[in-house]
Amino acid sequence: MTRIDVDQCGGQSAASEGEIQIATDRLINRRWLPLNALRAFEAVGRHMSFTGGAQALTVSQSAMSRHVSSLEDLVGKPLFERGPTGLKLTPAGAILLPVIGKCLDRMEQTINTIRNKDLESRPLRLHIPPSLLYQNALPLIRDFHKEHPEVRIDVTSSNVTGEPRANVDMAIVFDRPNVDDKVADLLWMVRVAPLCSPATADAHKGKGLEQFLQDNELLHVKLEGEPRGLLWSSYADQQRLAIDTNDGLAFDTAFSAVRYAMSASGVVLADIDMFAQEIAKGELVMPFDRISGDGFGYYLKTHTEDLADPAIYMLRDWIISHFTYGAPNGAAQPPALSAN
Repeated sequence: MTRIDVDQCGGQSAASEGEIQIATDRLINRRWLPLNALRAFEAVGRHMSFTGGAQALTVSQSAMSRHVSSLEDLVGKPLFERGPTGLKLTPAGAILLPVIGKCLDRMEQTINTIRNKDLESRPLRLHIPPSLLYQNALPLIRDFHKEHPEVRIDVTSSNVTGEPRANVDMAIVFDRPNVDDKVADLLWMVRVAPLCSPATADAHKGKGLEQFLQDNELLHVKLEGEPRGLLWSSYADQQRLAIDTNDGLAFDTAFSAVRYAMSASGVVLADIDMFAQEIAKGELVMPFDRISGDGFGYYLKTHTEDLADPAIYMLRDWIISHFTYGAPNGAAQPPALSAN
């Protein structure tokens, strides 16, 4: 049996009075949700410190410890690992913390909206990777805002592989396929090929792909937590090319790497659909028809429970509908100059 104590504020505490017993093999409904314990756990998890959490909620550290302990008793699993180097979330804690944080955020925002008599919908927090934002998504956001001015959107961007660390409502992520607790809509799978400026292509006419890459500087797009040459190395393995993939300039975003290749020199391995307009205009050249899939794609991630929100549903539908033909802006495969 797990003991949950009801305090005067409608939450639960670890006091010895008003004790209520809940069988650990029964489902917990909202009548018994330990609100104070949940708030305490979220504060400690956010600061990764009982002292920091206690200061955030202006309560004693011992009270925070009792609340977290009572929540651990309720879920039947430890939520933190307490060690000499500090706190660390357990697998159960890592699952629970973002859910509680999001729920508390939504309650706080809704109550503040009502108090301020601003009954318009709160801003939707949308994350978009930098290259996609600058290269393709700004017109999409502009058109949606023009069509639906009543929906407010806060756009954030960070150079991460996978989901952003910030708490957002929706996120377009650059990642490999994976399974989690969110709704994931595939927008398109990335197709990469060596791209360069027209001048670079003209200077190396007549060469095969392997010799062309050996004679030019390779421009890298760094992925968080991955070796700097990962994308070129994977491409070389798929195409069976003997090239050095370690040297060359590296950039945080594909947008920067492509702009450098267009204005200076070097060869960048980039998404031919994302940069289809530059290729079609002749500003960027794909000298060889040697396209590969690097296993990465762009996915729209949404919390399942948020699909009931009309604004989120509408924005999700808008984003999906505007990535037609499996690529941004319906981009078709650009023509190549050579098949060597």
